[in-house]
Amino acid sequence: MKNKNVIIVIFAALTITLSCKNTESKPEVELKNYSKLEKAKWFLGNWENVTKESVSREIWSQKNDSTFFAESFTLVEKDTVFYEKIELIERNDSLLYIVSVRNQNKEKPVSFYMTKSTDNQFIFENPKHDFPNKIEYNKIGNDSLFAKIYGTDKGKQVSIDFPMKRTK
Repeated sequence: MKNKNVIIVIFAALTITLSCKNTESKPEVELKNYSKLEKAKWFLGNWENVTKESVSREIWSQKNDSTFFAESFTLVEKDTVFYEKIELIERNDSLLYIVSVRNQNKEKPVSFYMTKSTDNQFIFENPKHDFPNKIEYNKIGNDSLFAKIYGTDKGKQVSIDFPMKRTK
């Protein structure tokens, strides 16, 4: 009889424990995977091109988990002759290169969509934009990259090269 009472007490305790347990399933937290942006991590840092005429710099940082941010400018002597802000954003499974240029297009942002990427190359295009309508970044090594822009200027196809060395 004693054994029977022990079994009943254990059974009752298990029943109470199991019935008090919350069986409601909790929604799983979805972690975003920004794999396209992750592939572009080599953009991050300070880049520079020094010539006799000018100094050009691009300074890239990570703004948040889905966005890189850059400021790009060209100095002639001590004058800033060109300045732009760039955001590289992964959104809806696309990678966007969004640029706002000082004193151009009323400084409204222009979006370029990634059309090609490898571990060492990114190509962004916007065929509706006059110049540039294509932007290309090529990683040459850990300390150098080669950027190039393409488009139509005054009715002619034009491309401009931007070889850059990492400074930081």
